[in-house]
Amino acid sequence: MKASTRVQLSIMMFLEFFIWGGWFVTMATFLGNNLSASGAETGMAYSTQSWGAIIAPFIIGLIADRFFNAEKILAVLHLIGAILMYQAYQADDFATFYPYILGYMIAYMPTLALVNSVAFNQMKNPSKDFPFIRVWGTVGWILVGLLISFAFDWDSKESIEEGLLRNTFLMTAIASAVLGIYSFMLPKTPPSAKGEKVKISDILGLDALKLLKDRNFLVFFVSSILICIPLAFYYQNLSLFLTENGVEDSTAWTIVGQISEVLFMLLLPFFFKKYGFKKTILVGMLAWTLRYLLFAYGDGDGLFGMIVMGIVLHGICYDFFFVSGQIYTDNKAGEKIKSAAQGIVTLATYGIGMLIGFYIAGKVVDANIVGEGHGWNSIWIFPAIFAAVVFVIFAIAFKNEEIEYTE
Repeated sequence: MKASTRVQLSIMMFLEFFIWGGWFVTMATFLGNNLSASGAETGMAYSTQSWGAIIAPFIIGLIADRFFNAEKILAVLHLIGAILMYQAYQADDFATFYPYILGYMIAYMPTLALVNSVAFNQMKNPSKDFPFIRVWGTVGWILVGLLISFAFDWDSKESIEEGLLRNTFLMTAIASAVLGIYSFMLPKTPPSAKGEKVKISDILGLDALKLLKDRNFLVFFVSSILICIPLAFYYQNLSLFLTENGVEDSTAWTIVGQISEVLFMLLLPFFFKKYGFKKTILVGMLAWTLRYLLFAYGDGDGLFGMIVMGIVLHGICYDFFFVSGQIYTDNKAGEKIKSAAQGIVTLATYGIGMLIGFYIAGKVVDANIVGEGHGWNSIWIFPAIFAAVVFVIFAIAFKNEEIEYTE
C-alpha cells in the first residue's frame, strides 16, 4: 500500500470515530441536565444506535454493494449527517431532538461498514495492514474526549449548567461535513455485487443462520445478545454517573476505557492461544460483573479509584468478549458465509441486544433515581447481577472446543 493511501485511510478512520466519540459519550449528561429528559427518554436516544445497526444492512446490501462506489455513499451519508446533527444542536426539547438524532444514526451506522470497505479494498494483506489503519479511529475517539474536557471544558459543572455541552453536537456536525467532503477524495471503491440479483437473504445474512444448529455457536450467539444488555448501561450512564459524582473532566476519564481497549487488544493473542476461547471469553464476562460492582460501591471522593478501575476493565470486557467472539465466528463459519456470519452477530448484538439493553437501562434509571431515589448503587447492581447470570449460563452450556487461531 502506498504511503499516501495509508495516510488517506488513517485520516478517514480518525474522523469517523472522532465524530462518534464527540457526542455519544456525553449525550446522557446533556439530555438529563439541559433537555430535562427522563431515563426512558435517554434510553430512547441511545437506542438510535441499535435502530441504525438494524437498518444498516439494507443500505449496504441494497445500495452500496450494487449501485454506487462506497466512498461516494460514505460522503453523502456524512453530509446528510452533518445537516441532521446541526438540527439536533439547535433543538431545545427532547421531542424535537429525538427525530434528528434517530435520522442521524440511521445515516451514520452504515458508514462503519463503508469505511472498512474502502480500507480493505486498498489492502493486499488486510490482517497486517488493517490494525494500523483502524487504530487511528481509537485515537480519534480519545482525542475528542480530551478536547471536550481540557481544550473546551464543556463537561465541567459550570459549563453544563450554562448549556455549553450542547456544542458537542455542533462540533460533530462540522466534523461530519469535513469527512463528507473529504470522502469524495478517497480511493475509488466500486460496488462489489454490481449487476447481481438482489436477495433479502443475502442482505440479512440469513445463510449464516445455519450456524445456530451448532450447539456451541448457539450458546455463544444467545450469550452475545444477553451480554449487550449490561453493555448498554455502560454506554448510556457512564458520563452522567461521573458528572453526578462531581468528577471533573469526566469525558477525559471515559477515554481511559478506549486506552485500555488498545492495551488489552495487544494481550488478547496471548490469552487466546494459551487458555483457549472459552476461558478467555469467561474472563471477559467476569470482568463485566466486577466492573459494575466497582461502579456500584465507588464514588467521586475517597473511592474514586474504584471507578477508575471499573473504566480500565472496559478493555477486558470488550476485547475478551467481542473480539474473541469475532475470531470464534470467523473460525466457525465457512469461507462462503464469513461476512454473513459476522454481520448477523453484529445485527444481534448492536441491534437487538443493545436495543433491549438501552430500554431496560432507561427504566432502571427512572425507577432508582426519579422514582425511588436509591441512586447509582442500585442502578449498577442490576447489570452486575445480569452479567454474572450470563457468565454462569455460558460456563455451563458451552462445551470446550479447539479452534484455529493465527496472528
